[in-house]
Amino acid sequence: MPEAPPTDEGWFVLHDFRTIDWDAWRDAPERERERAVEEGTAYLDRHEDVADIDADEGASAVFSVLGHKADLLVVHFRPTLDDLSRAERQFEQTALAEFTEQPTSYVSVVEISGYTAPEYFEDPESVDQGIRTYMEDKLTPEIPDDEYVAFYPMSKRRGEEHNWYDLSMEDRAEMMATHAETGKEYAGKIKQVIASSVGFDDYEWGVTLFAGDPTDIKDIVYDMRFDEVSSKYGEFGQFYVGRRFPPADLGAYLDGAAVPTSEHEDEGHAHGEGGHGHAHGEGHEHGHGESAHGDGHGHGGEDGDGHHGAAHATDSESDDGDIRAELADLDIYAGQPHGEDVYATVLYSEADTDELFDEVEGLRGNFEHYGTHVKTAVYEARGRDRSAVVSIWDTQSAAETAAGFLSELPEIVSRAGEESGFGTMGMFYTVKPEHQEDFVDTFDTVGELLEEMEGHQDTDLMVNVEDENDMFISSQWDAREDAMAFFRSDEFSETVQWGRDILADRPRHVFLA
Repeated sequence: MPEAPPTDEGWFVLHDFRTIDWDAWRDAPERERERAVEEGTAYLDRHEDVADIDADEGASAVFSVLGHKADLLVVHFRPTLDDLSRAERQFEQTALAEFTEQPTSYVSVVEISGYTAPEYFEDPESVDQGIRTYMEDKLTPEIPDDEYVAFYPMSKRRGEEHNWYDLSMEDRAEMMATHAETGKEYAGKIKQVIASSVGFDDYEWGVTLFAGDPTDIKDIVYDMRFDEVSSKYGEFGQFYVGRRFPPADLGAYLDGAAVPTSEHEDEGHAHGEGGHGHAHGEGHEHGHGESAHGDGHGHGGEDGDGHHGAAHATDSESDDGDIRAELADLDIYAGQPHGEDVYATVLYSEADTDELFDEVEGLRGNFEHYGTHVKTAVYEARGRDRSAVVSIWDTQSAAETAAGFLSELPEIVSRAGEESGFGTMGMFYTVKPEHQEDFVDTFDTVGELLEEMEGHQDTDLMVNVEDENDMFISSQWDAREDAMAFFRSDEFSETVQWGRDILADRPRHVFLA
C-alpha cells in the first residue's frame, strides 16, 4: 500500500472573492457610497492590522481582480477556522457588502509535509536548526508587499491510467525533486503559499503566487506544466489574477482609478514578508520561490511546502547607486563582491566564533542548494570579541530573506546599519599571501587615522575564519558625508594605490546598509 507523507498544519486560509454590483453602485446616492467606502476601508484596515475581535495573529490583504470572475479578493491567514469565519461575517456587516456578491471562495490550511525532509517529522530535535526553524516558521506566512497575485486550486489526478495515489513514496518524492529544480529558475521572482484543502474545499490544494512582474507568473506556470508531476498528475481549477492595493485606495478603486494610486505606490503595506524559507520544497506545480536558505524551490504540490522571506533590508538602491557613482568619480572601484551585480547582508554576533561558524556552516549547506547564493562566510574581528556573518546573493530579495534566517544565529547583536545613522560601508579584500602581514599593519595605521575623524564610530578588520587572506573591513559612520570624507582623503587614496600591488584582485566596496 502506498505510504502517505506526514504533514503538519499551520494557519488557516480564506480566499474571499467579491464582485461589485456596478449598476447599484452607480445609482446609489453619494452619501451611501461614501459610507460604503468608509466602512469598507475601516474593515480592510482593521483586518490588515489583525485587530478583528480577539484574533491577534495572522495576515490579510485586498487585491483588485481582473476579468469577469471577481472584482476583489480579500485573503485572510488566521490561526483558527473560527477566526476566518468571523472575518468573513464581519465584512457582511459593512455598508460596502450591500454592493457586493460572493461568487466563490476557497478555504484551506497552510501545510508542510515530509517528502523532502522526513527526518523533521520522525525526530525534529535531531535535524539541523535551520531546517527545523524553517519548517516551523513557514506554517505562519505573511503576505508580500506590492505584488501581483495569482490564485488557483489544484488536485493530483486519480485516473485509470495515471493515479498519483497509487505511486510509491519514493517515486512521488523523486518527481517533486525534479519539479523543484525547474522552479529554481524563478528564484527571486516568485513567492508562494501552498495550503491544503483536502476535506475543506473542492480541490486538494490552494496555490497563491506573488510576483512583481505578472509575466513571471505566466512563465513559471507554463514551464512547470512540462514536468511529469504536472503533465501526468496535475488537475487545475480556475485561475484568478490581481494586484494588491492599500485599503486607503478602496475609494479610488471604486471610482475606476488605477490602484495602487501614485500616492501609495512607494509606501508598502502593513505586513511585509516574513518567516523563513528553505531548500525543502514539495513542488506539485511549481518548485519555486525565495527562501531563507536562498531562492529556492519551496513551492509544494501534494502537501505543498511553501515559504516566505523575512523583511530585512540590506541596502537602499538609490543611495547605493549614488555612493558607487561618487566612489567611481574618486577613481575608487565601487563594484560589488566578485564584480557581480549582487547583494550582501551583514549581521554581527558576540557568540564564540567556533560556535557561530558551526551554525553558519549548517545554514550555508542549505543556501548552496540555490543558484542565487554567491557566498556566506564568518569573519572574526581583530581586537574585540565580535564576528561578522556576511551572506552574498544574486538578488536583493534573496539577501533580505537570508538575513531573516541568519538573525536567528546565536548572540546576534546588530545588523548592518542598526548601530548608526548612516550604516555600514563594507570593503572586501583578498590579499596575496606574502603581503598579508603588511596589509594588517597598514590597516592598523589607517585605523588610527579613522579614530580621529569626525562622525566615525567603529572600523574593524575582520578575517575569514576559513581563509586568512580574505578580509572584510566593516566601517560604521554617523552620516554618509562623514564616510565619504574619508574616501576623498589623500590618506585613503594613497592606501588604495599601495594596495593594488599587494591584493590578489581589486577591492570591492559595498554599501551595506
